[in-house]
Amino acid sequence: QVQLFESGGALVQAGGSLTLSCTASGSIFTANTVAWHRQGSGKQRELVASITSWGDRFYTDAVKGRFAIERNNANNTVFLQMNRVKPEDTAVYYCYLASTPGFWGQGTEVTVSS
Repeated sequence: QVQLFESGGALVQAGGSLTLSCTASGSIFTANTVAWHRQGSGKQRELVASITSWGDRFYTDAVKGRFAIERNNANNTVFLQMNRVKPEDTAVYYCYLASTPGFWGQGTEVTVSS
């Protein structure tokens, strides 16, 4: 089974920045869309951002203009750059590889303090 590894979650003050990373091995990662989802306490998991194999990007309205998703195919890594974070960004963030079948990482926790 493909394994995805997220890192970068931390406690950060509102208005600050941090970067999450998702890494995996193999061409299956490079050839497919990778997405970041998040799940706040007591909430449903939601799509935050995605990037296709050719670099098309999608952002949910809640983070548009503040977050940026990037990929480094040489390193099989996808980043989520989070800027001007808000308390409502607090959640566990999960990496998802949209291959067939798809694969989820275990999540990395982001807490934004007021």
